[in-house]
Amino acid sequence: MTKIKVGIIMGSKSDLPVMQDAADVLKELGVEYEITVVSAHRTPDRMFTYARAAAERGLKVIIAGAGGAAHLPGMVASLTYLPVIGVPIKSSNSIDGWDSVLSILQMPNGIPVATVALNAAKNAGILAAQILSTADESIVQNLIDFKENLKLKVEESAREM
Repeated sequence: MTKIKVGIIMGSKSDLPVMQDAADVLKELGVEYEITVVSAHRTPDRMFTYARAAAERGLKVIIAGAGGAAHLPGMVASLTYLPVIGVPIKSSNSIDGWDSVLSILQMPNGIPVATVALNAAKNAGILAAQILSTADESIVQNLIDFKENLKLKVEESAREM
């Protein structure tokens, strides 16, 4: 495992079934991560502390998942210079997930948040690893192998049909 870390945060523990996919793919790619709950609305002080101290603690990328109003990714991005990847989550109080998608996607100029598809935490983990790979050669081969495996799975499926 590399010393570079990714922070995976979510607005509620109920988001864990989606966000676990980011953790799983990061582990598969050999990228160290931490995972925790940080609510923009219920624990704003925790969010401020987490985002402002992230770089000092060695984090290089933050993956932030949130449902409903989904303010967590944008608020975290406003508090750090680190890249933030937003994962919109279709939550129980969601409007088919569109509220989350648009809340994360429509950030004002100057506060970018890379946004993946609804519930696509796995893609967020892969993107985080790709970002890290620009400065860490140990991740490069893991990504190459991962993508080769994707290709082999498709070819296998094609043969089975």
